[in-house]
Amino acid sequence: MVTLFVIGIGAGLLAGLLGVGGGVLMVPVLIGLGVSPVQAFGTSNLAILITSISGTWQNWRSGNLQAASIWQLGLPAIATAQLGVFLAQRLPGNVLLLGIAGLYFLNIFLVELRQWLNRNASPDKDKPTQPSLMSVLITGALGGVLAGLFGIGGGTLMVPLQVLLMRVPIKTAVQTSLGVIIVTACSALSGYAVAGDVLWVQGFWLGLGGLLGVQVTTRLLPKLPAVLVQRCFQLLLLSFGIYFIWKAQNP
Repeated sequence: MVTLFVIGIGAGLLAGLLGVGGGVLMVPVLIGLGVSPVQAFGTSNLAILITSISGTWQNWRSGNLQAASIWQLGLPAIATAQLGVFLAQRLPGNVLLLGIAGLYFLNIFLVELRQWLNRNASPDKDKPTQPSLMSVLITGALGGVLAGLFGIGGGTLMVPLQVLLMRVPIKTAVQTSLGVIIVTACSALSGYAVAGDVLWVQGFWLGLGGLLGVQVTTRLLPKLPAVLVQRCFQLLLLSFGIYFIWKAQNP
């Protein structure tokens, strides 16, 4: 359990820095410890819930939280998270691993695409605009599906989609994503719990470590350059994408 606690601290550090709930670290670690993909996804959602509540509380205390944006994205995610759970419980393990790897690589492209659009936008187009209802619904719904399907909270897609579709600065996207993950993790966790696919003790220790780790980086995030946050996010996705491809070929 000490190992899980330490891993949880690392996941919490990532959660506060990148707005990903910590599942991007917890899921591969649990799978590496011999847990089935579906149980890893369900257990990860428990730890993610604990971690994201802690990080969002700190963001709120610091005045870096937009509650309206959280609910706008969170409401469509509640239903779609259950769809993700339904699919995860019916797909083969290697298919799930290859799917999550593909998702990580897609996100690297999405962040780069947004940067290209920024560099080539005219001054008028680069001004902040109110996000459209469709962009909010797409971002929230896809985040919910991923929370249920891959046990990662949905932040890996919500962060770049907020930047790409909703024209939100990456730091704000990270902070908002962490709040939305509370909603998606609750919804997905309920589906996995009903099916008996949650390891409660392991998830608690991961979440307890994450609770501590996230307190550090939520305080640090506002002081960091946006490009540093972006590159850390992409490096993380690349590393675990490669790991999941290897794991799918070597179960």
